[in-house]
Amino acid sequence: MAIIDPIKVDGLVELQRNLRTLSGDLPKALRLAHNEAANLVVDWAQPRVPSDSGKARRSVRATSSQREGKVTGGGARVPYYPWLDFGGRVGKGKSVRRPFEKGGRYIYPGYVKNKAEVEERLLAALLQVCQ
Repeated sequence: MAIIDPIKVDGLVELQRNLRTLSGDLPKALRLAHNEAANLVVDWAQPRVPSDSGKARRSVRATSSQREGKVTGGGARVPYYPWLDFGGRVGKGKSVRRPFEKGGRYIYPGYVKNKAEVEERLLAALLQVCQ
């Protein structure tokens, strides 16, 4: 899988600055717009993550700031998530093997499959904030 291009919005910094001059609460809506778009990928990826205890599945979530939205998986409580998503060898003497997938199995494929819809939802949410 090739390197995945992020969605870039020209003028987002200026929009954030102008919204801040109108009202202190408006820039927070930008974060919610990014989360709304990122949740499309989360909704696609989460059910596909293997689940014994459910921790790995629940660790896939949307995070955002006023300037970007992200989908993350894993964390301190789920340090094995990268192994689930990308594969490799772990365990004593690297004895547990999972086939390596360069593009991942869950988050990146979810983004690639839903990119057009993510763009549409982000645009709609940003237009809603501007109105």
